[in-house]
Amino acid sequence: MSSPPRIRPPFVADERTQLLGWYDMQRAIVHYKCEGLSDEDAHRSLLPTSPLMTMAGIVSHLRWVEHTWFEVLFLGRPADGPAFQEGPEAADMMVEGIPIGQLLADYERQCAISNEIIASHSLDEVGQHPDFRSAAATLRWMVIHMVEETARHAGHMDTIRELLDGETGYY
Repeated sequence: MSSPPRIRPPFVADERTQLLGWYDMQRAIVHYKCEGLSDEDAHRSLLPTSPLMTMAGIVSHLRWVEHTWFEVLFLGRPADGPAFQEGPEAADMMVEGIPIGQLLADYERQCAISNEIIASHSLDEVGQHPDFRSAAATLRWMVIHMVEETARHAGHMDTIRELLDGETGYY
């Protein structure tokens, strides 16, 4: 599976084009950081104090935060997924035995769903879920937050990838 293209948004464009351009750029970096990794390396834990912080764990986490922010909090769909189940706090990062290719495909599908939701709503609309305070945010706030969330984890992936095999760079 090859990475989506890493394309910066135009210097001059409307707000939505720039927001989604940077968001898609960060998502593409997530894929790029995983290119050529074996399943063994994708699941290798390198940070003793954060054993779930693996390439595979991060991809899974990002898939589930996409789902949570856009399907659950924004649209008000049922609160399902690892974050809403009884169990360990970082259950969305517990992916032992799941191939990195499958995790990336699941992430890509979830991003497509998020993009459809974002495209069909005003950035000024607020979330719909009645049970979560964060649902009171506008779609704009949620997209900006997800740019930040994805970029922060892409930075983690930079470090992990360099520790795994020396690969550096993002563009």
